[in-house]
Amino acid sequence: MRSEANTPDAYIESLPEDRKKVMTELRKAIKKNIDKKFSEGMGYGMMGYSVPHKIYPAGYHCDPKQPLPFMGLASQKNFIAVYHMGVYADKKLYDWFVKEFPKHTRYKLDMGKSCIRFKKMDDVPVKLIGELAGKMSAQDWIDTYEKMLKGSKTKK
Repeated sequence: MRSEANTPDAYIESLPEDRKKVMTELRKAIKKNIDKKFSEGMGYGMMGYSVPHKIYPAGYHCDPKQPLPFMGLASQKNFIAVYHMGVYADKKLYDWFVKEFPKHTRYKLDMGKSCIRFKKMDDVPVKLIGELAGKMSAQDWIDTYEKMLKGSKTKK
């Protein structure tokens, strides 16, 4: 569900009670671990962490007016979603996450390319998501992103 909230605080405040606690815990774990060069804000109707234009002036190739997205947190209708572009782009990071996930929760991993879905609020692996947030620096993400862009241009 796309939110009209303008700030992460307003976003969390707008959530149903059963979602506020886990979203607050996820946000806290991410902010504790993520490279401080990423900036927190709202984008695409969800809370997000991105590389600001002052660090990466080119912005997001799909919309250069937008900063380069890295992570997002969203409360969807049937689940909470953590979007992590690095898991999608870096096979080594993906493999690490898939291996670690069962050690932190009793539930089966429900994951798309960059979307990790949590349907049960009682066992979201908050600490693991925080650790995942800290696995890539802003510069690592920029380098990976640019490498992906170059690769997609040479395939055409």
